[in-house]
Amino acid sequence: MIDATGNPQTILLLGGTSEIGLAIVERYLRDAKARVILADLPGSPRKAAAIAQLEAAGAKSVQYLDFDALDTAAHPAVIEAAWADGDVDVAIVAFGILGDAEELWQNQAKAVLTAQINYTAAVSVGVLIGERMRAQGFGQIIAMSSVAGERVRRSNFVYGSTKAGLDGFYLGLGEALREHGVHVLVIRPGQVRTTTTLEHWKATGAKEAPFTVDKEDVAELAVASAAKGKELVWAPGPVKYLMAVIRHIPRPVFRKLPL
Repeated sequence: MIDATGNPQTILLLGGTSEIGLAIVERYLRDAKARVILADLPGSPRKAAAIAQLEAAGAKSVQYLDFDALDTAAHPAVIEAAWADGDVDVAIVAFGILGDAEELWQNQAKAVLTAQINYTAAVSVGVLIGERMRAQGFGQIIAMSSVAGERVRRSNFVYGSTKAGLDGFYLGLGEALREHGVHVLVIRPGQVRTTTTLEHWKATGAKEAPFTVDKEDVAELAVASAAKGKELVWAPGPVKYLMAVIRHIPRPVFRKLPL
C-alpha cells in the first residue's frame, strides 16, 4: 500500500536487470525504503549485481522471480508470485531488445523474436498487472516506450514498430484502468546512455544522438511524473516539441531526412 506521504512500499520491476528500470527503483528508494521484486531471466548474469545494487540503495528486501518474456503461458504464475505477499504499488515494465536494425527486417526469426519480446510480452504482463491492480483498487504502472515508436523511421522500423504497439497498448490501458484508481505512465525516451546502448554504438559505429540523456535523468522524470499523475512524458522534455514537428512532416520529405 502506498504510504501516507505517497511513497510505494512494494515495487515490481519486470526486466529486473534493466539499467533504466533499476535507476527508477533506486530513485524511489531515495525517498523511502520499499520491498522490491525483480523479475528477469533465470540465471541472468546480471542478477547478483542488480540485487546488490538495490540492497545498497536501501531496499527493505529484494526478491528475484524467474521471468522469460517469451514464455507468455508462464506469465500468470510470475504475476501471482509477485502479489503473493501483498499488494504491489508500482509496477515498471522495462524489458526489451534492440537488435541490429538492418538485420531485423531481413531475418524473419529475429524480427518475430523482437516483436514477441518488445510487444507481445509487454501486452501479456500489462493485462495481468492491470487485472491485479484493478482488484486492489490502486496502483501505478510505468511503461518504457521510445520516441522510435512515435513516428517509425526507415532506419529502425522493426524495433520502432514494436514500441509503437507497446505505446498504444499502455496508453489505452491507462484509459481503461483510470476509473478503477490505477494510473499508467508511458515514457518516451530518446537515446539513453546505458551499457547496452554504449556497446551497440561501439559495435555499429553509431554516434550519440542529440538529446541523449543519462538513465538517472529518465528515473527522475519517471518518479516525478508518476507522482503528478501524468500519463505520457518524453525524455528529455524538449523532445516532445521536436516530435510534434516530425509527426507532421510529409512522407516524401521525411524519407530524405538523416534520421
